[in-house]
Amino acid sequence: MRLLGQDSGLPEDEASITDTAAIEAAISANGPDVVFNCAAYNAVDRAEQERDLAFAVNGTGPGNLAAACRRHGASLVHFSTNFVFDGAGAEPYIESDEPAPLSVYGASKLAGEKAVLSVGTHVLVVRTAALFGSITGRSFPERIVQRARAGENLRVVSDQTVNPTYAKDLAAAAVELAEEGFAGIVHVVADGCAGWDEFARVALAEAGVEADVESITSAEFPAPARRPVNGCLATIRYRALRPWQEAVRDWAQSLEKA
Repeated sequence: MRLLGQDSGLPEDEASITDTAAIEAAISANGPDVVFNCAAYNAVDRAEQERDLAFAVNGTGPGNLAAACRRHGASLVHFSTNFVFDGAGAEPYIESDEPAPLSVYGASKLAGEKAVLSVGTHVLVVRTAALFGSITGRSFPERIVQRARAGENLRVVSDQTVNPTYAKDLAAAAVELAEEGFAGIVHVVADGCAGWDEFARVALAEAGVEADVESITSAEFPAPARRPVNGCLATIRYRALRPWQEAVRDWAQSLEKA
């Protein structure tokens, strides 16, 4: 299976998802069986002021990519988010639950889902939550560790729950789903939910950093974009990944080797 997004992956400076001609040329030249769309506008708060850009990257771009994949006989795996839900429900959201985004970011990601799914049956939408990985300085647990080591006070929201999901685990699951020919919408998240404060404490402990985390409410940490209080996902189409605490331990070990 030839993948676009792996050995022939395209960095943003070579092909923007908003550049229809460049995307068409890239797929035509590489001839992939499967394309993994990892491009996204994910500045959640800034999107409230940059609505057009968010919708171009997260909505229109993926639809054009899906159409190009169809023309060249490739399948598409497109990544989406728990932010398509309003978080008002008491239970983790499954694939058949009705989306109701609270923010421009969530609305733009939902627009992208609809755009790619409308193109044909060769598309898989993978929704995930609270993604973290090894991109230096950018993932939530790494920022927490850096701030703790710098002696900063750590005040972290406790009343928003998520499935902290390791990018390495998500990637392996996405490849498996593509190989098995899944289409439509599938939720892929770590097993278990936690508040951001608990996520922070576990990350610090696994990284061997001693620091206090003050739990605060969303009201004490106002932000331009509204977040779902219940940001947890579940699945009826696939399986939960390993428990999030195990994934954080793996992540912390990767920091030691870096």
